[in-house]
Amino acid sequence: MQIVTQTAFTPWASLGGGILIGLSAVMVMALFGRIVGIAGISQGALGGIVPLQGAARDRDWRWAFLLGLVAAPLAILAFGGSVVQTVPQNLPAMGIAGLLVGVGTALGSGCTSGHGVCGLARLSGRSLAAVATFMAAGFVTVFVIRHVVGGL
Repeated sequence: MQIVTQTAFTPWASLGGGILIGLSAVMVMALFGRIVGIAGISQGALGGIVPLQGAARDRDWRWAFLLGLVAAPLAILAFGGSVVQTVPQNLPAMGIAGLLVGVGTALGSGCTSGHGVCGLARLSGRSLAAVATFMAAGFVTVFVIRHVVGGL
């Protein structure tokens, strides 16, 4: 796995992205009374395809939200912009990482977007604990991969 660290300072792009994330969270709460958490949105959307316990019945907006996540970078490309994405070429490591993220999401009762964006904004103690755990696990993982294992 080749580790590429991009450190370009992009304050305007970051501000714009943050505004759009916040706006989407407010819109979903105002329109549907739901919290924007990609794990919950995905589970609710997939409930119509795969029988999941407690799957939501309001799948239309969930699919629209997920399609918007895919369509946004395509729209940027269509208007002449560029989208830079680095993906490690070590498929087993990516599979293990995805599995660990999924287990962590299930154990934490939500993902970083649900807890970090919406939960913290609602001053949720559970979300504060979840975000602290996410961040600590991320710090430890980066340290281990870069300094103990040696970059895999």
